Amino acid sequence: MILTSLATSESYANLGPGISLALQYLRDFDPATPDGRYPIYGDVAFALVSSYATGPASEKRFEAHRRHLDVQYVAVGAERILHAPAAGLSVATPYVEDQDIEFFLDPPASSSVLLRTGDLAILAPEDAHKPGCMAGARTEVKKVVVKVQI
Repeated sequence: MILTSLATSESYANLGPGISLALQYLRDFDPATPDGRYPIYGDVAFALVSSYATGPASEKRFEAHRRHLDVQYVAVGAERILHAPAAGLSVATPYVEDQDIEFFLDPPASSSVLLRTGDLAILAPEDAHKPGCMAGARTEVKKVVVKVQI
Protein backbone atom coordinates (compact mmCIF):
# COMPACT_ATOMS: atom_id res chain seq x y z
CA MET A 1 0.00 0.00 0.00
CA ILE A 2 1.14 3.51 -0.81
CA LEU A 3 -0.25 6.47 1.12
CA THR A 4 0.33 9.98 -0.21
CA SER A 5 -1.47 13.15 -1.20
CA LEU A 6 -2.48 14.00 -4.73
CA ALA A 7 -0.31 17.11 -4.49
CA THR A 8 2.81 15.00 -3.89
CA SER A 9 1.95 11.93 -6.00
CA GLU A 10 3.77 12.76 -9.24
CA SER A 11 6.66 10.36 -8.60
CA TYR A 12 4.19 7.44 -8.53
CA ALA A 13 3.16 8.08 -12.16
CA ASN A 14 6.31 6.13 -13.07
CA LEU A 15 4.77 2.94 -11.63
CA GLY A 16 3.02 2.39 -14.95
CA PRO A 17 0.70 3.91 -17.52
CA GLY A 18 -2.45 2.94 -15.59
CA ILE A 19 -1.27 4.76 -12.47
CA SER A 20 -0.24 7.75 -14.57
CA LEU A 21 -3.74 7.87 -16.13
CA ALA A 22 -5.36 7.54 -12.71
CA LEU A 23 -3.34 10.39 -11.23
CA GLN A 24 -4.09 12.65 -14.20
CA TYR A 25 -7.81 11.88 -13.87
CA LEU A 26 -7.69 12.76 -10.17
CA ARG A 27 -5.81 16.03 -10.84
CA ASP A 28 -8.59 17.02 -13.26
CA PHE A 29 -11.43 15.72 -11.06
CA ASP A 30 -14.27 18.12 -10.22
CA PRO A 31 -15.86 17.32 -6.83
CA ALA A 32 -19.23 18.31 -8.33
CA THR A 33 -19.07 15.21 -10.56
CA PRO A 34 -22.14 13.05 -9.93
CA ASP A 35 -21.72 9.59 -8.45
CA GLY A 36 -21.20 6.88 -11.04
CA ARG A 37 -18.73 5.00 -13.19
CA TYR A 38 -16.52 6.97 -15.60
CA PRO A 39 -14.26 5.54 -18.31
CA ILE A 40 -10.66 6.70 -18.33
CA TYR A 41 -8.97 4.40 -20.83
CA GLY A 42 -10.93 1.38 -22.03
CA ASP A 43 -10.58 -1.56 -19.65
CA VAL A 44 -7.20 -0.34 -18.43
CA ALA A 45 -8.60 2.27 -16.04
CA PHE A 46 -12.00 3.55 -14.92
CA ALA A 47 -13.25 5.67 -12.03
CA LEU A 48 -15.99 4.98 -9.52
CA VAL A 49 -17.27 8.18 -7.89
CA SER A 50 -19.33 7.82 -4.72
CA SER A 51 -20.71 9.92 -1.90
CA TYR A 52 -21.50 8.38 1.49
CA ALA A 53 -21.27 8.72 5.24
CA THR A 54 -18.45 6.89 6.97
CA GLY A 55 -19.42 4.36 9.62
CA PRO A 56 -18.00 2.21 12.38
CA ALA A 57 -15.40 -0.30 11.24
CA SER A 58 -17.64 -3.04 12.63
CA GLU A 59 -20.14 -2.22 9.85
CA LYS A 60 -17.55 -2.52 7.05
CA ARG A 61 -15.84 -5.51 5.42
CA PHE A 62 -12.28 -6.30 4.38
CA GLU A 63 -11.99 -6.71 0.62
CA ALA A 64 -9.36 -7.37 -2.02
CA HIS A 65 -9.21 -7.53 -5.80
CA ARG A 66 -7.27 -9.74 -8.20
CA ARG A 67 -7.40 -8.00 -11.59
CA HIS A 68 -7.24 -4.36 -10.49
CA LEU A 69 -5.43 -2.21 -8.05
CA ASP A 70 -7.28 0.63 -6.37
CA VAL A 71 -6.27 4.26 -6.31
CA GLN A 72 -8.58 5.52 -3.56
CA TYR A 73 -8.82 9.31 -3.41
CA VAL A 74 -10.80 11.38 -0.91
CA ALA A 75 -12.05 14.47 -2.73
CA VAL A 76 -14.10 15.77 0.21
CA GLY A 77 -14.15 14.66 3.85
CA ALA A 78 -12.06 12.14 5.77
CA GLU A 79 -12.13 8.42 6.38
CA ARG A 80 -10.04 5.66 7.87
CA ILE A 81 -9.06 2.64 5.82
CA LEU A 82 -8.04 -0.48 7.68
CA HIS A 83 -5.36 -2.59 6.02
CA ALA A 84 -3.99 -6.12 6.37
CA PRO A 85 -2.08 -8.46 4.08
CA ALA A 86 -4.63 -10.59 2.20
CA ALA A 87 -2.44 -13.70 2.43
CA GLY A 88 -3.68 -15.89 5.23
CA LEU A 89 -6.98 -14.08 5.84
CA SER A 90 -10.11 -16.19 6.19
CA VAL A 91 -12.52 -15.79 3.29
CA ALA A 92 -15.99 -14.52 4.22
CA THR A 93 -17.36 -14.32 0.66
CA PRO A 94 -15.49 -16.14 -2.13
CA TYR A 95 -14.09 -14.25 -5.08
CA VAL A 96 -16.71 -12.96 -7.54
CA GLU A 97 -14.93 -12.75 -10.89
CA ASP A 98 -17.27 -10.37 -12.73
CA GLN A 99 -17.02 -7.89 -9.84
CA ASP A 100 -13.34 -8.59 -9.11
CA ILE A 101 -13.89 -8.71 -5.36
CA GLU A 102 -13.42 -11.07 -2.45
CA PHE A 103 -14.41 -10.37 1.16
CA PHE A 104 -12.57 -11.52 4.27
CA LEU A 105 -13.27 -11.95 7.96
CA ASP A 106 -11.62 -9.39 10.21
CA PRO A 107 -8.04 -10.37 11.06
CA PRO A 108 -6.86 -10.35 14.69
CA ALA A 109 -4.86 -7.16 13.94
CA SER A 110 -4.77 -4.56 11.19
CA SER A 111 -3.29 -1.16 10.42
CA SER A 112 -5.31 2.02 10.08
CA VAL A 113 -4.61 4.96 7.80
CA LEU A 114 -6.39 8.29 7.70
CA LEU A 115 -7.27 9.81 4.35
CA ARG A 116 -8.28 13.47 4.43
CA THR A 117 -9.36 15.69 1.58
CA GLY A 118 -6.65 15.44 -1.09
CA ASP A 119 -5.13 12.19 0.19
CA LEU A 120 -4.93 8.94 -1.73
CA ALA A 121 -3.97 5.33 -1.18
CA ILE A 122 -2.78 2.90 -3.84
CA LEU A 123 -3.82 -0.63 -2.90
CA ALA A 124 -2.47 -3.68 -4.71
CA PRO A 125 -4.23 -7.08 -4.86
CA GLU A 126 -2.26 -8.28 -1.83
CA ASP A 127 -3.62 -5.36 0.22
CA ALA A 128 -6.87 -6.35 1.92
CA HIS A 129 -8.61 -3.15 2.93
CA LYS A 130 -11.69 -1.95 4.77
CA PRO A 131 -12.62 1.51 3.45
CA GLY A 132 -15.29 3.92 4.64
CA CYS A 133 -14.51 3.72 8.35
CA MET A 134 -15.16 6.65 10.67
CA ALA A 135 -12.28 8.85 11.72
CA GLY A 136 -13.79 9.90 15.05
CA ALA A 137 -17.37 10.60 13.99
CA ARG A 138 -19.52 9.90 10.96
CA THR A 139 -18.45 12.18 8.11
CA GLU A 140 -19.81 12.79 4.62
CA VAL A 141 -17.23 11.76 2.03
CA LYS A 142 -16.91 12.22 -1.73
CA LYS A 143 -14.51 9.60 -2.96
CA VAL A 144 -13.05 8.45 -6.25
CA VAL A 145 -11.74 4.92 -6.65
CA VAL A 146 -9.79 4.51 -9.87
CA LYS A 147 -9.55 0.85 -10.82
CA VAL A 148 -6.34 0.12 -12.72
CA GLN A 149 -6.07 -3.19 -14.54
CA ILE A 150 -2.92 -5.16 -13.79
